[in-house]
Amino acid sequence: MRLFVALPISSQLSERLARFVGELRRADAKPRWANPENLHVTLKFIGQLADERLADVEKALGKVAPRPQMALEIRGIGFFPNHRRPAVVWAGIEAPELASLAAQIDEALAPCGVARETRPFLPHLTLARLKEPRLSGPLRALVANSRDRLFGGQIATEFHLMESKTKSTGAEYTTLHSFPFTAEGRSQ
Repeated sequence: MRLFVALPISSQLSERLARFVGELRRADAKPRWANPENLHVTLKFIGQLADERLADVEKALGKVAPRPQMALEIRGIGFFPNHRRPAVVWAGIEAPELASLAAQIDEALAPCGVARETRPFLPHLTLARLKEPRLSGPLRALVANSRDRLFGGQIATEFHLMESKTKSTGAEYTTLHSFPFTAEGRSQ
């Protein structure tokens, strides 16, 4: 199975982002636009994992100790690797405690044989993947006018272990386990 750890996005934020993705899609239909129902903040990509190792991963994630809740703000648009050769269009995440949570998850999963992160944590929501590393004129103009756009915020109170299945219609994500934050700062 192909796994990752993520923070879910509220339905209210998903709806706002869906409207924005609709504007972007009308400007240029060529990129592969994200399904708003699939939007999430990836905290750790695990990759392929044998079914028999799932219980160990769940146990390790159960020991992660985030704060009782975490404020997130979705703001701005950017590109990976950069604006000159965009392969991914993303919305930015502002959450000071998010890097600490991602580091805790990375540390907890290392004994399970999950490779540690080598790149810095850059929280984002993937809005589109581009086949060609260039933006059309109308899309470039819309993105330029949205660089600092505020989409809204939410309070995160749990993170999820997710499975990703690739289908002809796009990726399908399933929550395998939820890890709620508690008042003591420990997930259950």
